[in-house]
Amino acid sequence: MKVNNLHHIAIICSDYEKSKYFYTKILGFSIIKETFREKRNSYKLDLRVGTNDMIELFSFPNPPPRVNNPESCGLRHLAFEVNNITEFVAYLESKGIEVEPIRTDQLTGKNFTFFKDPDQLPLEIYEQ
Repeated sequence: MKVNNLHHIAIICSDYEKSKYFYTKILGFSIIKETFREKRNSYKLDLRVGTNDMIELFSFPNPPPRVNNPESCGLRHLAFEVNNITEFVAYLESKGIEVEPIRTDQLTGKNFTFFKDPDQLPLEIYEQ
């Protein structure tokens, strides 16, 4: 037995419209399907990232805040590959998004940096 691929990543947001805008308009992920789940008073937004990758963006009434500091066990961050990190950082900053200084991964020699989504979920961009 083996795992074939990563199927999706699920993110719970506190402000659905704000997060939908961030992931679709700023990061440019395309909408696969948007569903309102009446019984849960919740949206589920399936987003295409790259060719085969998917993020499920969920909204729930009053979700608890994410623990950021100190970091706890579990998922640390999501990383997205970009062609030109300097250009992508400039783009994010032009949209008012604070980005950490670019660093170099000492193991790979590749450049990377971090920024946060509207709920302070740490996101990384990693240069191809």
